[in-house]
Order: sequence, then C-alpha cells, then structure tokens
Amino acid sequence: MKTVLSLALLLAALLFSSDAVQVRDGEDIFSLESVKVLQELAGSLDAKVMKASPRLAKTSYTSICNHPTLPQEFVPVCHQEGASMRLARLGAVPIDVCEICAFVACTGC
Repeated sequence: MKTVLSLALLLAALLFSSDAVQVRDGEDIFSLESVKVLQELAGSLDAKVMKASPRLAKTSYTSICNHPTLPQEFVPVCHQEGASMRLARLGAVPIDVCEICAFVACTGC
C-alpha cells in the first residue's frame, strides 16, 4: 500500500512540474504553453499571408493581438508600447530548447 501511495505522489509531482516551465521577457513571465500557442498562431498567419503575397510573409504581430485564440496573458502586452517587438521576441523563443531548459529565458524546470 505504501508503494502505491508513494508512486501516486511521485506521478502527481511529475505532472505538476512538467507544466511549470515559464518564459521570461523582461519583467513579464509567460507559460511555455501560451508561447507555443503564440508561435503556432504566427505560423498559421504567415502561411495565409504567404499565399496572398509572398513579399509580406513576415508576421504582423499587431494582427495577432486581434486574433480570438490569442492566450489571455498576452492581451496586456498588446496594449503596451513596443508590443510587436515583444511578441516577435517571444515568437522566436526556441521551444524545443526551452523544454529541456537549456535556454536562458526559460525558467521553472
């Protein structure tokens, strides 16, 4: 019985710690999952723009701020000065390196 309880507590600790990776940009901290959503959103908007006009394929982060699936933790960033640059920095975070905590902006491993 003790073994089962110990195993259950260990599994619960692993589940909670796997969701704890955060990405820091200046004073702000964002969850890794939200940054992944931001990057997927930028990629999908890039693909749409690429079909319409290949010269404009670089994502406009101001249009991302108006997208309904943008995670709520980015909404305050959208209302700040320099929002496009900050979102572009977050969009450039290497997620695969962040998941193993080898990137300086990622914390909480």
